[in-house]
Amino acid sequence: MREFTKDLLRVKIMPDRTEMGKVAAKDIHDRILALLSEKPEINMVFAAAPSQNEVLASLIAYTDIEWSRINAYHMDEYVGLAAEDIDKSFGRFLTDHIFGKVPFKSVELIDCKAADAEAECERYSALLRANPTDIVVMGIGENGHIAFNDPWVAKFDDDKTVKVVELDEVCRQQQVNDGCFPCIDRVPKQAMTLTCPTLVAAPHLFCIVPAATKANAVKRTLEGEINENCPATLLRRQPNAVLYLDDKSSGLL
Repeated sequence: MREFTKDLLRVKIMPDRTEMGKVAAKDIHDRILALLSEKPEINMVFAAAPSQNEVLASLIAYTDIEWSRINAYHMDEYVGLAAEDIDKSFGRFLTDHIFGKVPFKSVELIDCKAADAEAECERYSALLRANPTDIVVMGIGENGHIAFNDPWVAKFDDDKTVKVVELDEVCRQQQVNDGCFPCIDRVPKQAMTLTCPTLVAAPHLFCIVPAATKANAVKRTLEGEINENCPATLLRRQPNAVLYLDDKSSGLL
């Protein structure tokens, strides 16, 4: 494993994505236990993407985590999913990979079928404000987005907690590249997302980014200017953030 720090962001590079998932899960596990030794319950936000498969699988394999003291949230969700694509919602992904696998105290889903997306954002914002996040488990998109804060909608000083955004073509095509949709025409054009300041307000950020398709975004994240053109650069300002890479996502460093 290779480790270094860029500004405030710690970076760990593993030889493959399996090992990356195990190392990230061990760090998350250790932080969960430390926090639960200090408080009765904690709140966690999870990303929903194939890039998270290894870390989620490794995390739920631990038998000493008291999931019944953890409240679970997720960071983004589509707006306007077609009826035949409801199984492609991020809530469904997380239910299949972690929310339905371990006994959380509570699971709060963003409603992908909400008739009023703005009202759903307000509902979820109120939940997050009432239950401050302790840990975020996240990734980085091919265009450098965090959650669904694509470069042209990302605001580091956003005054909203959760908002409706338009998804750019790179972001929508990534959903096809990841095998989540058969073609870009099936990918919704809008989503609800936790904003940039909402994400980084959490005291502990674990960002897991495997695969060659993310190599350019990783290079921009670590070597570019810190601004909204690559939203993930915001992680370099966070003292409690760790970025986990594999041999392929780190290939351009």
